[in-house]
Amino acid sequence: MNTDPPLLFALDLTGTFAFGLNGALTALRATRLDVVGVVTLGMLTALGGGVIRDVLIGALPPATFLYWPYFALAVGGALIALLLNPWLDRLGMSLTVFDAIGLSVFAVMGASKALAFGLGMAPAVLLGVITAVGGGTIRDALCGQVPTVLRSELYAIPALAAAVLTVVAIELDVYGLPAGLAAAAVCFVIRMLGVKYRLNAPRPPGSPPDPN
Repeated sequence: MNTDPPLLFALDLTGTFAFGLNGALTALRATRLDVVGVVTLGMLTALGGGVIRDVLIGALPPATFLYWPYFALAVGGALIALLLNPWLDRLGMSLTVFDAIGLSVFAVMGASKALAFGLGMAPAVLLGVITAVGGGTIRDALCGQVPTVLRSELYAIPALAAAVLTVVAIELDVYGLPAGLAAAAVCFVIRMLGVKYRLNAPRPPGSPPDPN
């Protein structure tokens, strides 16, 4: 059994499902993968960040391999994307929305789990960001793209904000589902505003202009 409070565990599973959808949709729209490839990319997107986190903190075997709902929802999200892709397109369901949901939830859960395993505040924030961006980085690399975290629309910064808020809430002993949702909401809003208004982290001096 997972030892997280049930509602926080459900939040973690929500992120897994959202990233499974996002990874599979990315595969469908950016590559020529077959069905196996699409589902595999969805699973890697959904599970990659959590596996990286668990390996780094020594939580072995990773939660993905201990608790079947993670695996099931990653596969389920990928299959839903595969089957309902045209319908999602007609609804205007953006890849970015699912990506932002997964990013937000995983930043919160990654930071909280790192603290639970005895890491300090700064390492816990770092692990929150790694958990959030890890799956998307694997997704982009396998699609032959520069990872989003390295190039555009405030990707790591929203995750950093959520991880910091989570760590502060835990240290103040006010962490729970409301605090977790609030931290995730901050990440989601910043991420979506970055996409809407094309906001990016500052570039180094002398960098070439963004072609977009």
